[in-house]
Amino acid sequence: MRSSVQSLHRARAPALRAAGKRQIFGMAYTLAKKMMPPISSTEKAALESGGIGFERTFFEGGGKLTVLTTKYDPKLSAREQAYFDRELHDLCEMLDDHAIAEARDLPAEVWQHLRTKGFFALKIAPEWGGMGFSAYAVSKILRKIQSISPNCGATVAVPNSLGPGELLTGYGTDAQKANYLPRLANGELIPCFALTAPHSGSDAASMHEANGVVRKSASGKLEIVASFKKRYITLAPVAGIVGLAFNLQDPEGLLQGTGKEGITIALLERAHPGLVIGRRHDPAGNAFMNGTVEGADVTIPMDALLGGQDKAGMGWLFLMEQLSEGRGISLPAGATGGAAAAAVAVGAYARLRQQFRVPIAEMGGVQEHLARLAGNALVCTASSDLLASMVDNHESPTVLSAVLKQQATERARQSVTDAMDVMAGAAISRGPNNLLYSGYNMTPIGITVEGANTLTRSLIIFGQGVTRSHPHLYDTMKTLTAKDDPKGFSRELKNMVSHTVTTSISSMGRSVSSSLSALSAPSPQTGKVAATSTVDAKAVAHYEAQLMRLASTFAATTNFSLLLGGALKREEMVSGRLADALSSLYLGYATLWYCAHPERANVTGLGTLMHYSMRGLLQETQSALDGVASNFPIAPVRPAMALVAARALGATYRVPDDKLIQAAASTITNDTGVWQMFQQDVHFPSDSAARMTMLRDWMPRAIEADALGKSIKREKREPTREEAAFIASVDAARDSIVQVDAFDELGAVASKEGYVRPALRPYLPEVAAETITKKRAAAAN
Repeated sequence: MRSSVQSLHRARAPALRAAGKRQIFGMAYTLAKKMMPPISSTEKAALESGGIGFERTFFEGGGKLTVLTTKYDPKLSAREQAYFDRELHDLCEMLDDHAIAEARDLPAEVWQHLRTKGFFALKIAPEWGGMGFSAYAVSKILRKIQSISPNCGATVAVPNSLGPGELLTGYGTDAQKANYLPRLANGELIPCFALTAPHSGSDAASMHEANGVVRKSASGKLEIVASFKKRYITLAPVAGIVGLAFNLQDPEGLLQGTGKEGITIALLERAHPGLVIGRRHDPAGNAFMNGTVEGADVTIPMDALLGGQDKAGMGWLFLMEQLSEGRGISLPAGATGGAAAAAVAVGAYARLRQQFRVPIAEMGGVQEHLARLAGNALVCTASSDLLASMVDNHESPTVLSAVLKQQATERARQSVTDAMDVMAGAAISRGPNNLLYSGYNMTPIGITVEGANTLTRSLIIFGQGVTRSHPHLYDTMKTLTAKDDPKGFSRELKNMVSHTVTTSISSMGRSVSSSLSALSAPSPQTGKVAATSTVDAKAVAHYEAQLMRLASTFAATTNFSLLLGGALKREEMVSGRLADALSSLYLGYATLWYCAHPERANVTGLGTLMHYSMRGLLQETQSALDGVASNFPIAPVRPAMALVAARALGATYRVPDDKLIQAAASTITNDTGVWQMFQQDVHFPSDSAARMTMLRDWMPRAIEADALGKSIKREKREPTREEAAFIASVDAARDSIVQVDAFDELGAVASKEGYVRPALRPYLPEVAAETITKKRAAAAN
């Protein structure tokens, strides 16, 4: 009897276990559906726009550097190089950003050059009269313009970023393309795009102040009547065509399935009835055109909608796909050009400028700034080149575009701040010879536009990244948004658990292996040999191993963070730190990809600067992941996160030490391959007396003169006539370079004939000098 009962239990055991599992997964499914926040149509469009790029490897647990080195190798075509040598060079020669700032506008000849030479149509295809350049070429063009005139850089960036040209090429009707693209290409139409509104800034999809309603005209045709109030629209004051985003409503169902309600884009020319355009904002005193686009009860015909009536309601999808590319090219290009110019100029200035009879380049406090300048210039250049190459490979790296926008503009902000600290008074005295103030003044613009950096870091980078690029999350979310799919949820949940276990084990294992590899890793060259150090393949392999370790930790930490469910959207400090980790991983891989390229094998100083930059990025990644683990809202999960990081088993990444900081600084205060490499993104005026050109030309001579002076002193002799003349010429150049601009008068009022400064006008004291002392003393008592 007992054996029969036991046999019965054994027979029923699998069914009972299966039932138990179904019950557990059923409870998990019910709980997960409750935790899952609703996804709006605009969120869904954002999630499904663009493509999945290299960032997926971070969520999978780490990728091989060869994926990048064998796939991406950006180069300028012969036609693009010719444009650099002629049209771009001629433009840069025309630019004086101080004069532009004073006039609050570009000169007429500059506008003419921009329009006739295709600067507003760099990405429009040649079949429509545009230049048809690669994303890499556009990035390089914007960097060089930024190095000489940030105001002109902003003016050129916008039409080649988020503008009607890009949108028309991708989604316009044949008639719209034929009408507008050639007129954009020949400069007849200057474009702008009207998205932001007073109550729809970072939350642009809300479209509170831009609404349109479908109605029938008197003739029976469908049309739209729209009212809108847009602000912060770059080029709006001079635009000939406006891309207008608004929320379309169809309360009477007149569309009848041809198009739909939702965010829609219309193309309106400047003379369109009811369109009010031309007023200017004053963005931090910068001169680029920026202003308002408004209209009340403006009639818009259906054929003015981008893509026609069929594409009504699809505007947000269009914007997400186009904005990701522009965000990853234009703003980072400006930031990279500014960072490169600062590294070149300030490195040379620090060598030429002397205090206490010593070049300030040799002072430790200054070297800290110089090292960051060099490191940020390298990281920005590498990551911008890589993302442009991805775009040219017909990818749409939505997440990495957000990463690069936020990181490049933040690092450019750090760079210009460091540069100001080094150049001090020469950096704050405005005038034609000031190389920094325009960039410093423009910095807040890049930080706040196309997704303010705070929003981009805390919500977009990780939020969109984990949803799009995690190998299992989006599929899991789809099972939860489906009406009833517990079986699919069970499958995806098992995949998530398996992935968590795999990445956790990988993180701990790589912690050990990376620590062992660190024992044999080459050390950075410091001291006098730092400026001649080239990239070592063993060092590249070592840093790749460290990145793979941290990528595994990031993947496992991400999986643990998903226990928060929908609450993760509200835990912005957690998602911000995860965004920092993801960003630093991308920048690290990009830096290795750039440094490992064969054409940079002999760039002197690059080996040292790579060590400095990579150590900083590793430490940033580690710090971000530590911050997630120590602050995670679910306290019992924190020990698991710490265990996965396996700090006790692996290397701890520290910031660069003093010797490496000094070595990194030396790569831009000497005539190294690194210093020359950064010059590729900087314009040097043909006028030999121009400040940037003088810094380039005289820094090597100053090094030679300083060495000669030391040799003469050591040999206890008088210089020869030729030596004395050479040293004197360098001293004269030093004297010229440290001078700052001064003006007889400043301000429009002061330029009027007969003007006398108020403080110099006749003054009649209320109290005579001989009695003031007694009177004030008595009052004090």
